[in-house]
Amino acid sequence: MTAGTLGAWAVLWLVMEYLDPKSTGFLGLLLFYVAVFLSVTGTLTILGFAWRMFRFKDEVLFRHMTQAFRQGAMLALVVVGALFLEAQKLLTWWNLGLLILGLTLLEFFWLSVKRMPPADV
Repeated sequence: MTAGTLGAWAVLWLVMEYLDPKSTGFLGLLLFYVAVFLSVTGTLTILGFAWRMFRFKDEVLFRHMTQAFRQGAMLALVVVGALFLEAQKLLTWWNLGLLILGLTLLEFFWLSVKRMPPADV
């Protein structure tokens, strides 16, 4: 996970260093937003997992990885969404609030769903 995150940050640096957003068009912007999403997702996942390792020392840690990844991806989606809205001159406090509220409700849904163990056949 750390190697992938470092690779995503390297790709983001390369995109920002060598691609001009005005001349590359859609593909350059797509590469930028994907690189931001992957690097922020990886960073927040690692930070969230490290926090869970510190907080839940006596539990099986790999079970916390999916929750850390999901929350990291949602927060990265907020970051990328805010960047996109700002690029389109549409970012307002209530747009960002609605995005955060929607993803918060989605997270509450995921936390409330009870996982059923697979049935033995």
